[in-house]
Amino acid sequence: MRREFSAGGVVVRRMRGRWWLAVVRPRREEHRPQVWALPKGLIDAGERGVETALREVYEETGLRAVPDRKLGDVRYVYTWAGERVFKVVSFFLLRASGGRIGELPAGMEIEVAEARWVPLADAPRLLAYTGEREMAAKAADLLEEGSS
Repeated sequence: MRREFSAGGVVVRRMRGRWWLAVVRPRREEHRPQVWALPKGLIDAGERGVETALREVYEETGLRAVPDRKLGDVRYVYTWAGERVFKVVSFFLLRASGGRIGELPAGMEIEVAEARWVPLADAPRLLAYTGEREMAAKAADLLEEGSS
């Protein structure tokens, strides 16, 4: 079974007294406008997971971020072109530090249809994928505890 390793970010910022989360609507899911996800992508050779998360966040949202901590891994199996693939996606809690959401680097519009801020509390009902909902909930718990 082929293996893939990716990394992504749970990017947050505090506005108007509450936490907000950066989410993307992948272009490949344009036919399903309700699909919102966390920015993520494959780890390049020689790259660490947190570096991938920071790069993917910038490429898919236009935001710069500072790493806080690793939140955890999501593991699953999917089929691509008849081949089963075991995938691990490492997620990191990241704090937005600059850039503007939706101002994507040239060429990234082929991957991302839209990027936006949403209230972190809305993540459980908004994010399309179970593992990503779990990572957002974990981030919310850590931020609520004030331990980050």
